[in-house]
Amino acid sequence: MNFFSTRLTSGQDLKNQIFVFFKSKNISAGLVLSAVGSLKIASLRFADQKTATTLTGPFEILSLTGTLAENGVHLHICISDQHGKTIGGHLLEGCLIHTTCELVIVPVLNTIFSREPDPQTNYMELKIK
Repeated sequence: MNFFSTRLTSGQDLKNQIFVFFKSKNISAGLVLSAVGSLKIASLRFADQKTATTLTGPFEILSLTGTLAENGVHLHICISDQHGKTIGGHLLEGCLIHTTCELVIVPVLNTIFSREPDPQTNYMELKIK
């Protein structure tokens, strides 16, 4: 299995850095295989909501999954606070790394992912070629 890994550091924006790292590898489709680390700020969009919710941590990253396309990413995250309370949602820009995030991305070979407007959902949805 081919994979790419990196370590993000304190203060970096998780979503932005995932996209920057993915684009630097010149692949056209990818998946987040693993993400282990912490956030000091979390910006999430919860199910069926139009606006972001910003939370102040620290939080542990329990799970991060999603698709990486040439023109955008779609990522969901689950985090826990210092009491073990968990919460999750759509990862937005503004999630800032607390101490670290160890990230592993797997390319999807012979495939192109792109995000295109979908008239039914009004969101940029995944197109697979």
